[in-house]
Amino acid sequence: MDLTLKIWRQPDASQKGRFVDYQVQNISADASFLEMLDILNERLVIEGEDPVAFDHDCREGICGACSLYINGRPHGPDKGITTCQMHMRRFKDGETIVIEPWRARPFPVIKDLMVDRTAFDEIIRAGGYVSINTGGVPDANAIPIPKRDADTAMDAASCIGCGACVAACKNASAMLFVSAKVSQFAVLPQGKVEARERVQNMVAKMDELGFGNCTNTYACEAECPKEISVSHIARMNREFLSSKVVSEKTK
Repeated sequence: MDLTLKIWRQPDASQKGRFVDYQVQNISADASFLEMLDILNERLVIEGEDPVAFDHDCREGICGACSLYINGRPHGPDKGITTCQMHMRRFKDGETIVIEPWRARPFPVIKDLMVDRTAFDEIIRAGGYVSINTGGVPDANAIPIPKRDADTAMDAASCIGCGACVAACKNASAMLFVSAKVSQFAVLPQGKVEARERVQNMVAKMDELGFGNCTNTYACEAECPKEISVSHIARMNREFLSSKVVSEKTK
């Protein structure tokens, strides 16, 4: 396959970026998208040019580091996958592929296609954990949990924090990410003790960092590589409102 790549090049967050065109030839249809970028970078290094900076780690769809905006969609045109799981057979010979970083103020560009997602870490530090002493590891059946609740928690816990939800949202909202982290604990006994403080602190930190509001376009769910449901946003809203009511009553 011969392709034209329009890649966003930007030295850092303080400088302006621009699209640069690159030609790649003889790309195997079985190569992954990141392998194609590796081939381009090998050529750029040989030619004495600065290689394109992009994030990657496990390349197995687990870590979410490979976050690229491809042809107007987070992680590319396929559904339910990360960028590293997409193969070049998804594109046509001679096609032009536009590759950009996430576009959100809370995710400043580090270089080229890499963005700083420390904002997500700060939200987790605000409350995305259980800090109470839950004792030793209990037997599997020691704390009865309805299967529906266990499945809901596991669905929420599958969030890899890649930021595709933010990149897909016209408001750069992080509601799907935050709600997944809230739901992960909200339906389990171990998480209920700190539920009220958790949701208030995480939502407050999300707003403080400059993420936008949710306007229910469902773009986040459509582009999430783990296909996390927006129903978690509804749960988080209920958790938040009820926690506010209780907090006001206990003042």
